[in-house]
Amino acid sequence: MPATLASIAADLGISRTTVSNAYNHPDQLSPALRRRILSYAESRGYAGPNPHARSLRTQHTDTLGVVLTEHLSFAFEDRASVDFLAGVADSSEYALTLIPTGVSVHDAIVDGVIVYSVPENAQMLLDAKTRNLPLVICDQPTNVPDVPFVGIDDASAIAPAAEALVANGHRRIGILAKRLFSTPTNGFVEPAALDAADLHLQRARICGALEVFKAAGLRDVPVVTRDQNDLAAATDGARELLETHPELTAVLCTTDSMALGVIEYCRGRRAIPEELSVTGFDGIGVPGLTTVEQPNRRKGEVAAMLVRSLIEGRPQRREKTLLPTRFLPGTSVAHAPAG
Repeated sequence: MPATLASIAADLGISRTTVSNAYNHPDQLSPALRRRILSYAESRGYAGPNPHARSLRTQHTDTLGVVLTEHLSFAFEDRASVDFLAGVADSSEYALTLIPTGVSVHDAIVDGVIVYSVPENAQMLLDAKTRNLPLVICDQPTNVPDVPFVGIDDASAIAPAAEALVANGHRRIGILAKRLFSTPTNGFVEPAALDAADLHLQRARICGALEVFKAAGLRDVPVVTRDQNDLAAATDGARELLETHPELTAVLCTTDSMALGVIEYCRGRRAIPEELSVTGFDGIGVPGLTTVEQPNRRKGEVAAMLVRSLIEGRPQRREKTLLPTRFLPGTSVAHAPAG
């Protein structure tokens, strides 16, 4: 007869729980006892408890699902996303299942879901809600009722970067932003189109900066977006913005990755900051960049703690948790060039 957890336990004269702990909770056994159990189980051809059978029996998988609005590679390439996932992993004590764009949330075998920065009408968010699993939203969308939210006040957070440009005498300022719409859109964005943007995070940052510029008497601030947040897309966005508006003396970027694109495009063309000042947003460690540092790792930690509390049946207030940000002055902003 094939060996089972029960037969291994009977042969060794120990409990089934002790055998199970050798595989699932090794810290609860002495190293010698665990080695004895695993060695005997191997000799009998027993590979350990069946995780599928266990999940069916307990109705728990000890796994969290993290829904991403990007392709899977982005989770390992984007520094802000890496820090966020590290925070989730540190605080959850659960395994993680990453659910990128194009993958059905209904196929994920998880106990709870963290939705990380998706459009307000994304099918992935709708699917997560219909599963009736414990659910927490991080970053966006910001307007889902009765679902705990973790993020920052993006409009207020970007204001110090905009104010730094105004304080240094800049009056010809452009904005380079990551995508605003779930439908791929690249190029200039008219102010009237901002209200229709279904990616709340970027919309809030742009609107927050425009409010500062408006208070300083600045009008007709050009805004360019790129659907992707990588260096190639950011560099091309900087090209479009600065070739169309060569009079600009400063570019406010809504991510540090976009700021890196401006810096890359300006190599051999314009000196930073003497001829062009640049600001970013995220605080991913770009040397010298004037930026706003947001608590990406802390976001992950708080989101994981909230969803874990829901999984374990501890009630949570269904309200927004807004974390603080920090303005980091750098060397990429200087006084506006004379004339």
